[in-house]
Amino acid sequence: MRDTSELTAAVERFADRLRAAPQSRLRQGAAAEGLALARELAVRAQHAEDPDREPRTMPEAGLFTVGDQLIVAGNDLAEILRTAPAGSREEELDEAVRLVREAAERSGI
Repeated sequence: MRDTSELTAAVERFADRLRAAPQSRLRQGAAAEGLALARELAVRAQHAEDPDREPRTMPEAGLFTVGDQLIVAGNDLAEILRTAPAGSREEELDEAVRLVREAAERSGI
């Protein structure tokens, strides 16, 4: 089992910032950044789980749900990567952490 705590911690930090952000900041692009990241993490999780299946797109559920959507997508991916066979998907974990950190920076919150 792989340690995915760095990914889950990064996702939780960004999700908490999204949940605490005022509506004005969410409308200025933070929510869109969070949703784009949640969608990307969800697609990665779906590909890892079933590479032959076309991934579904996470729906837009509103400004105030983006943090929750990010938590769900991030935790799904972390669990898949945590239980992947040893030596596989190592780069995917590092890439996911990088994506979360970059999205958090771009969000401006």
